[in-house]
Amino acid sequence: MGDRSEVVFSIMMAAFVVILVLTNVIAGKLFLAFPETFPDGIFGEAVTLTAGLITYPLTFLLTDVVCEVYGQRRANLMVVTGFFLSILMLGIVQIALVVPGSPVWPAGNPNYDTVAQIQQAYESVFTLPGMLLLGSMTAYLAAQLLDVKLFHFWKRVTRGKHLWLRNNASTMTSQLVDTIIVNSIFLGWGLGLSWEVVGKIIVASYIAKVVLALADTPFIYLGVAVVRRLAHMPVSKEGVDILV
Repeated sequence: MGDRSEVVFSIMMAAFVVILVLTNVIAGKLFLAFPETFPDGIFGEAVTLTAGLITYPLTFLLTDVVCEVYGQRRANLMVVTGFFLSILMLGIVQIALVVPGSPVWPAGNPNYDTVAQIQQAYESVFTLPGMLLLGSMTAYLAAQLLDVKLFHFWKRVTRGKHLWLRNNASTMTSQLVDTIIVNSIFLGWGLGLSWEVVGKIIVASYIAKVVLALADTPFIYLGVAVVRRLAHMPVSKEGVDILV
């Protein structure tokens, strides 16, 4: 039973790290959200969000599933592992950016004629501003560790009942911290945007994250059930997981 549970945990950690790394890769793209939803209300204009919003909420879902089934120590291990492997990924990307491009590189892509052109396109995708990296990694570590701590706080308060409450309460609070930190560092101090604009982006981002957090409530129950079944992980009579 122990070996099987370790295999399931390893798969979940791998999925967590892959999603986190992909979030760092796609976060450089910005898109317009709510362009006409609030023409005269809260925003009054289109709001820019990062494409990382597509994948990042999934990391909180995985963290909460691991919290529920494996306990706080395993969840923290997953969070810290994701942090250091993200740093490793960013280091490898920097090496890939500086190695010289081959003359045959543009031959396979009809959109580029020279190595310089395709190198510029490559850099536009994979070069991330230092402030974005600082903001995103700081926000990630603070928010994820807070999410784990709050999840187990609410689990103790509810005596292992009301999974939906600890899932949403921990995620919504930690996502607020994440949103404030990353946007303040990157957009406010990094890009020098006015704090009025930064505030609008924070509000819009957080609303989107709250909606996604509420939407994933059925999936936390499904995820916990599937993982327990695959890993053969029972729950004690007190509602506290046997493996912590």
